[in-house]
Amino acid sequence: MGTPVGRAFHLIRRFVGSLWPFGPDQADAAWVAGTLTGEELKLWQRMSRADRRHAVGVAHRVERALGHEAGRPVLAAALLHDVGKVASGLGTIGRVLATMVGLGGGRAMAAEWSKAGGITRRVGLYLRHDEVGADMLALAGSHPLTVTWARQHHQKCEDWAVPAAVGSALKAADDD
Repeated sequence: MGTPVGRAFHLIRRFVGSLWPFGPDQADAAWVAGTLTGEELKLWQRMSRADRRHAVGVAHRVERALGHEAGRPVLAAALLHDVGKVASGLGTIGRVLATMVGLGGGRAMAAEWSKAGGITRRVGLYLRHDEVGADMLALAGSHPLTVTWARQHHQKCEDWAVPAAVGSALKAADDD
């Protein structure tokens, strides 16, 4: 998915998926509740229905890929890697615009924009969702692997601090 066409296809698929009005089914919601800590579950429940549905899919793919090595911190990383998006408060259209701004070079400005107000701040927070989410997870007392993956899930694999096999499984499952 590293090509511009692959990236565009991925973004279109995610946009279409975000229009589906339902979250995870009851069985998946119960599985999540049994997997996350109480504070992590509160964060997960703040995520949009589409993000929760995506996160459950990522976690199930990671579980299949890693088998018994997909321990609770790894599954929590899969379920909460995008939790920082809640800080922006952006809906689907706002996220599309923020993503386009980010692809157009706005990511370099995200930290500065986060200090502003209004929509500029929200776009900045959305583009920095990896950092913001990691901070939220650290405050929630999440395992260091869970926090680290939230912070690094958009970085190159050479820069990951999580075990390579775990990072590769999480990245492949996220398809992001």
